[in-house]
Amino acid sequence: MKPIFVHYGRLLASSLLLFVVVITVLFLLLEIAPGDPVQSLIGDNPVSDEFRAQVVATFGLDRPVWERYFIYLGNVFTGNLGYSFGSSMTVAELIMSRIWNTLALAIPAFVLSTAGGILLGAIAARTRSRWLDGTISAGAVAFFSIPNFWLGMLLIMVFSMNLGWLPTQGNSPYGESGIAIEYLILPVFTMATSELAYKARIMRSSMIESLGQDYIDTARSKGLPGNRVMWRHALPNGLLPMVTVSGYSLGFALAGSVVVERVFGWPGMGLLLLDAIQRNNNQVVLGVVIMITVVILIVNILTDVVYGIVDPRLRTRFAQPARSDS
Repeated sequence: MKPIFVHYGRLLASSLLLFVVVITVLFLLLEIAPGDPVQSLIGDNPVSDEFRAQVVATFGLDRPVWERYFIYLGNVFTGNLGYSFGSSMTVAELIMSRIWNTLALAIPAFVLSTAGGILLGAIAARTRSRWLDGTISAGAVAFFSIPNFWLGMLLIMVFSMNLGWLPTQGNSPYGESGIAIEYLILPVFTMATSELAYKARIMRSSMIESLGQDYIDTARSKGLPGNRVMWRHALPNGLLPMVTVSGYSLGFALAGSVVVERVFGWPGMGLLLLDAIQRNNNQVVLGVVIMITVVILIVNILTDVVYGIVDPRLRTRFAQPARSDS
């Protein structure tokens, strides 16, 4: 069997195992968490013991934990995430109604942070030990250290409350559907800032290493212009670590959208998750975290595939036949 198939087979198997572990841990944690899911289902209205027992039997809450776990695990692999307590919608329907709003934040933030990180990191490496490099590096450290929720509230105070330029909450004006551009600006900037700073630091280190290679000295000795050496020869190799970093950051953006969505009242999966936690709606909590886990695992697999394509060392290794020990 070719090494590339062995590699990706192991990657898929480990991802599947990790997925099962995540489901197991979350299921058990929610089982021992305080709160009564039945009470969150029926609300604060007084009900008879017979009605309460009927609700427990309907949702299978009277079954042993191990039985409910295996039933739920089987349902997950068939796409059934259960029903939301207190809602006539399934968990999958609730998530699908919110996931596009979350992606509307995560994807622009990912593009902005990646493009900005590559550009600023390359400029900092080109101007190493000069004032521009120091400014970019100091700014990257500062913005990476700022918590998202604090930056979001600061932007709301400045651009919404004081200047009145941008809205503070939601994704569109009251009574309108869809996503308005002006509602995207502040949350996207908030989500992208720390990732942009981190990627700029990684890109700077990678480009400095790339600029110190022998082939760069050879290109310069041939009389090639500095900009061509920088962008044509050094940049492609300097981008290799960014493939991995950027792939992981997209998953982190989805997971980190919880805080940003709460600050800006953005109706995405993060806000759905927080509301479900407050209402002890375990089915929704499990469903949202499972969906985020699936997206992160898919992104990680695609990142590994892309890295194998762009890195010539991996292409060479995969192209070689597997050696036999005999």
